[in-house]
Amino acid sequence: MKKSPLTGKTILITGGTGSFGKKFAKIVLDELSPQKLIIYSRDEAKQFDMQQQFAQYKNIRFFIGDVRDKERLKLAFHDVDYVIHAAALKQVPAMEYNPTEAIKTNILGAMNIIEASLERGVKKVVALSTDKACNPINLYGATKLCSDKLFVAANSYSGISGARFSVVRYGNVVGSRGSVIPFFLDKKKEGVLPITHPKMTRFWITLEQGVRFVISRFEEMHGGEIFIPKIPSMNIMDLAKAIAPECKTKNVGIRPGEKLHEVMVSVDDARNTKELDNCYVIQPAFHWWSDENYPIGKDVPEDFKYSSDTNSQWLTVDELKEIIKTI
Repeated sequence: MKKSPLTGKTILITGGTGSFGKKFAKIVLDELSPQKLIIYSRDEAKQFDMQQQFAQYKNIRFFIGDVRDKERLKLAFHDVDYVIHAAALKQVPAMEYNPTEAIKTNILGAMNIIEASLERGVKKVVALSTDKACNPINLYGATKLCSDKLFVAANSYSGISGARFSVVRYGNVVGSRGSVIPFFLDKKKEGVLPITHPKMTRFWITLEQGVRFVISRFEEMHGGEIFIPKIPSMNIMDLAKAIAPECKTKNVGIRPGEKLHEVMVSVDDARNTKELDNCYVIQPAFHWWSDENYPIGKDVPEDFKYSSDTNSQWLTVDELKEIIKTI
């Protein structure tokens, strides 16, 4: 087994029955030999299905609970070393219509994770974020921005030997639930693909890339960082050509709460951002933070912006075809 900060540790992942959680569990259990992996989620049916899929593993446990329930979290966090917070309500249209539910899960749930971690002596927490949290224009993005701020600020009152909290922010996950790829594959049968805007771009990351990036942050994090992986962009028209070159396209307009391009590091974040080989690190603007935490990183220019339309890495139609085959 590969030696990792997760090796021999007890790890808990919230929202663990989702696509990220299942891929994370498979990689960690196969490669990193944790003492125990706890799947924390609220859906008993999904937990039952996952139990069947992971029946060969003896060190996985399942814990039904909601991140809205702090007392349940405290019980689940007993003797836990590391937490990955992946639970969220994330469907943009649904959150626009049900804003209070997004706030309860994405914001109050984040507060519960932080408080339970501090009370139970958890060592490190990595919270998953989204590109929509940067300069948000929809409620989902706004709740995740608030969540990010909570996790960063938590380091200010956790003490020198207390829990460390960091955030990982990345773009669209290829083939995840709600992704455009399954939608296009379904629409392919009708011969017409609905396109919101022909110039629309998105950051693109595979599930495995996302999981491995999160795992690597446990070794590198000091607490307070927002980590952004360097990943390629794709144009929606190129994706349409890769999935169904024979189909016509129909422009249906940008939906409410949707951006033409996504940004993961804003110009305002740039003054606190370091560039490393494989990622950007937005450092917290707090008195306790030392710039020497990342001595090998270089400061980005003051006018820097990491945006999907000005990205230096782009997926070609052929590369998109290869990615689609893996779904």
